[in-house]
Amino acid sequence: GPGDKAGLKIGDKILKVNDSLLTGKLLSTDEIRDRIRGSKGSKGSKAVLQLLRDGKPQTITVTRSTIPVSSIDAAYMMDKATGYIRLSKFSENSYEEFMEAMERLKKEGLQNLIFDLRENGGGFMNEAVDMADEFLEGDKLVVYTEGVNSKKKEYRCKRPGIFETGKLVLLVDELSASASEALAGALQDWCRATIIGRRSFGKGLVQDQYPLNDGSAIRLTIARYYTPLGRSIQRSYEKGKKVYMDELWERHSNGELLFADSNKFHNGKPYLTVCKDTVYGGGGIMPNIFVPIDTALYEQQRNNLIAGEPLRSFVYNYYLRHKKQLEQYHSASDYTKGFNSADLWDEFIKKGVLAPNLTAGKEKDLIQQQLKALLARFKWRRAGYLEVLNTTDIVIKKAWEKIRQ
Repeated sequence: GPGDKAGLKIGDKILKVNDSLLTGKLLSTDEIRDRIRGSKGSKGSKAVLQLLRDGKPQTITVTRSTIPVSSIDAAYMMDKATGYIRLSKFSENSYEEFMEAMERLKKEGLQNLIFDLRENGGGFMNEAVDMADEFLEGDKLVVYTEGVNSKKKEYRCKRPGIFETGKLVLLVDELSASASEALAGALQDWCRATIIGRRSFGKGLVQDQYPLNDGSAIRLTIARYYTPLGRSIQRSYEKGKKVYMDELWERHSNGELLFADSNKFHNGKPYLTVCKDTVYGGGGIMPNIFVPIDTALYEQQRNNLIAGEPLRSFVYNYYLRHKKQLEQYHSASDYTKGFNSADLWDEFIKKGVLAPNLTAGKEKDLIQQQLKALLARFKWRRAGYLEVLNTTDIVIKKAWEKIRQ
């Protein structure tokens, strides 16, 4: 982004912007942000920042511009042959970002891929279709739409793909929706990928927008999305929005997130794939390999700690004090394998913010892993954070087992 291009670093303390003092005043966070970013339409203007870096004054000029937000959270090689990509959403640039990541991983030896769509709520369907095209050969059908008053419209593969062969595992969960489900459904129907995780959200509606004379618009649902075999992705909406949305919470209470057998009562019409697997329509995408939710991750006291400011503030200050030590790691992979978090843990314990029941056993392991991941985030951003957490992720472990078969 603009700050990175200008040379700003984590730990810089901004004192002034364009001679406007930010310190010693009762300014809100919003006021400080607005003064640094400038007014609307200030793209291309200059922000002269006076700051302290390691206790020494600095002046840096930043050219204000758009802050890019990639839909690729992480893309790295897990070993010499297996790559990992995490996609957070299907934005208008997702396919381009995906292809850049794939081309880089191919140069690094990519032969197998773990494609993580967990918590991906969807977005631009055309981006998902283009990605599916990179995995499927020929002119295979990816997805189609059809409604009571809308004719069937097919979306097919159009070009040779970058990864039509090689082992492919796709990860989904109960928050994977819409375009994520269309991509997962296509790869499952054609037996191109093994789907691992938990049943997806179940959102497969097509909406069209009609402008009105007063400048407003109305969006109408006109069709549904269907997988190549004809499976409807959409869950039933017959009982209204509240029941539809509450169904997600019911999965927690009825055991569906813990036991694969608890999903059977959601099975709709059965379909047979080309590899003779039986799949079902009408309620999202059920994975080929079910992995129950890790209930240990939902301990409220620990999660309140992880989400709270004291832990994040501690890691931030630890990073500033140990920047030279962290410079020995040239990549998040080197850090993940080589960093011993014992000192990090010991310093955190001395802060006295932990309840006694969080200082031993699995609770200690989870908090220690979170500390290590947050520290990686300051140096390698979201990608480094995920790379650390993936080492103990039970769904990733199951994907590894499938790749190695």
